[in-house]
Amino acid sequence: MKKVLLLIFASAFLFSCKKDNSAIEDESKESTPNNMKSVTDIDTVNATGVFPLYHGQDANGGDVYYILTESTDVGKAIDLGLNWSPKVIHALGTKAVQTATIVSGGKKNPNNFPILKFSGNVDFSPVKKLVPGPELFPLDPASQPGSVGDANYSPLVTFDGKIIYNASHIANSTGVHDKVISMDKEHMTVKIDLTRGFYEGFAILYSSTETSDEDLAALEDNTFAPNMVAAPNPGDDKSFRSAREALIPVINGPMGTDNPMRQGLRSAVAGEGDPLNIFQEQAGCKDSDDPSSFCDAASYSPLWDVHPVMWTDAAIAAGMRTIVTTDKHEVIAPINVIELYADGFLTAGGMGVRNASLGGINAAGSADGRGIIVNCPIVFVPDDAR
Repeated sequence: MKKVLLLIFASAFLFSCKKDNSAIEDESKESTPNNMKSVTDIDTVNATGVFPLYHGQDANGGDVYYILTESTDVGKAIDLGLNWSPKVIHALGTKAVQTATIVSGGKKNPNNFPILKFSGNVDFSPVKKLVPGPELFPLDPASQPGSVGDANYSPLVTFDGKIIYNASHIANSTGVHDKVISMDKEHMTVKIDLTRGFYEGFAILYSSTETSDEDLAALEDNTFAPNMVAAPNPGDDKSFRSAREALIPVINGPMGTDNPMRQGLRSAVAGEGDPLNIFQEQAGCKDSDDPSSFCDAASYSPLWDVHPVMWTDAAIAAGMRTIVTTDKHEVIAPINVIELYADGFLTAGGMGVRNASLGGINAAGSADGRGIIVNCPIVFVPDDAR
């Protein structure tokens, strides 16, 4: 399987090498790259990356360590090497955003970022239990995530009431996040396990740290953080009113560790690898003042609104089931979610709001629910994905 994934990533690099670099970029433009600039030593084979480590305090003054991945302010995003996600501002004033205060003292943070005192915190002491259900996924009720946010916790934080940062807690006195490989408190860096996925046919890497659903939190080694679902709006990705963007996991994709077409939540539960979810947007922006030139960041959000799909029995019987790597038709990836759904080969796995941008596929959860959000900042996207 590692050989197959290596070939996929190698293909992505070869495509990116063909990009025309003859045009000189205007350095006066405020731009954000496809890849999160602050993350170093990105290993596309083993899916790891090294993030700056930030220090803060919990409500009682205890030590909290966290990473920064997004800002709603383009200037702050560029200065800190983060993804720019302006639409997340629509979550301001909801429980999806916790409020922090600035405190003095202690070791300076990278980039002179202020020392924050958070109102919400995470309990990292539980031991994760992943118990397969009768069909692998959904999981057995005995499953539990390895970390749980308290009543005030969300990775989204503001300390001025104007700008929101995505600040996932990864360690405190109760323990360490399950995605942490190693942490260097002297040099303020942390190595984190990344997750593989797809965007418009390209293999990408992302950080997955929180989920509002207990089953998915257990499966993804995430913190259970239900407050995130307060962010508007399930089944809606409109930049002028929604803080979310769509993520499509396949529930019952092809199985087999060595199967190059492997994909899905059930495959992940079986220990065959990442679920290989499909992302609707990326975070790059060539010129933030001119979205028409290229600015996917205007639509990008790390708050991924889960829209699960399932292969139908008829599609499986007809031998149609395969790996899907894009939501819409692309030259390099003609097999796509929207057309497979329209043709009846895929069916919605949720009963939530129908998403017009996905051809009417329902968001996860019940018809009157808030859906499911996973906090998955994109870290690596090949340049050719533009």
